[in-house]
Amino acid sequence: MATHLSAPRPTGPRALLLTAAALPLTGWTVHAVLLYRQLAATQRDPLTGLLRRDAYTTRARKILRRHGNDSAVIMIDCDHFKTINDTHGHAAGDTVLMTLADRLTSWAGPGAAIGRLGGDEFAIVLALPRTQRTHRLHQLMHLLHSPTLLDNGHTIDVGASVGAATPDQIASQDLSILQRAADAALYDGKHTGRAHLAHAHHRTIPTINGRRAGRPGTTTRNHAA
Repeated sequence: MATHLSAPRPTGPRALLLTAAALPLTGWTVHAVLLYRQLAATQRDPLTGLLRRDAYTTRARKILRRHGNDSAVIMIDCDHFKTINDTHGHAAGDTVLMTLADRLTSWAGPGAAIGRLGGDEFAIVLALPRTQRTHRLHQLMHLLHSPTLLDNGHTIDVGASVGAATPDQIASQDLSILQRAADAALYDGKHTGRAHLAHAHHRTIPTINGRRAGRPGTTTRNHAA
């Protein structure tokens, strides 16, 4: 009968030293993983999983620097969101926001910066070549206007208003300037069912704290949503 010999395991002080060294290393690894997860959680909106403003801003600026004129800043507002909450309840409103976030993520792809900036206000910065703008924005509007399935099995029609700004049209790669221009274009096309592309004059529209005058949250209370 063959006899199987196994290599002797280290014993004595050397083995104890190796074991003692491994335990802190394992502990620090687990600790580092937990810290990473906690940091990632602080960068994400807990409802939609999209980036919060600071994390979105950092990533968005990198995309603008990398892609220049072949990039776009897109602002999205859910139409009549307060009515949805009042009529169907806040759980339905949450479902609408989560569905909207999923659709934005699906449309923009993994390389984009997608943020939830406010209650029903979202932003995307992504690489978008000029030859694809019209087709891609039309695709986005079709996706956003598809019915939303609620937890109770019913569906509701949800609309969204979209404004887009590009560095070549606005003559700037500054994220704040592009967002303001996209926001102004969004309000030009509010409730039209079409995405509006910002032009040079949208850069000069007055804003209050970086938001278009008349937008909810500014000192002028003109609730267009």
